[in-house]
Amino acid sequence: MADFRHETERLILRDWRDEDWAPFWKHLNTPNVMRHLGGLADEATRESVQERLLKYKKEAGHTFWVVERKADGGNLSGEIIGFCGLKRCNEPEGPIGDMEAGWRLREDAWGHGYAKEAAQASLVIAFDRFDASHVIALTVEENVPSWGLMIKLGMKRRSDLDFPDSVSWAKGKTIIVYRIERAEWDELNG
Repeated sequence: MADFRHETERLILRDWRDEDWAPFWKHLNTPNVMRHLGGLADEATRESVQERLLKYKKEAGHTFWVVERKADGGNLSGEIIGFCGLKRCNEPEGPIGDMEAGWRLREDAWGHGYAKEAAQASLVIAFDRFDASHVIALTVEENVPSWGLMIKLGMKRRSDLDFPDSVSWAKGKTIIVYRIERAEWDELNG
């Protein structure tokens, strides 16, 4: 399978490289970034996350891709500001198999519209390249910036799809679900 690369006005979404992991964890494994994601990741958790992200790509052709800023070079010298992309929901009590958009950015990238730009690109890819009928996004109630972005993307809260956490990242809280249908996306972006 060819390496994935997608460019937006200011960003590059691309496949992971071995050398990406150290800077990714350096900038994203911080108390503020990880506060709604289970807390700081130890080495075993980091390795597990890396394996899962690579497995998603291998099995489905998509994953939560590396996000780089073009202003930083847009290549190996470009700054990794986080990840954003697509996977199939695999939460034990969640909507298994649904196309899920997700993102995580480092703190110094917050408030610049990067998450919205990358998430919009991911939704375009979900609907156009992977022919998704709908896309979901997951978070916890306390993560206001995350679900605020979901609303800005045109997603709607689907409390009927919320589910109890049985994984470590939500620490026993209820995972809330937002969803957008292809027709809704087309209407907003037509």
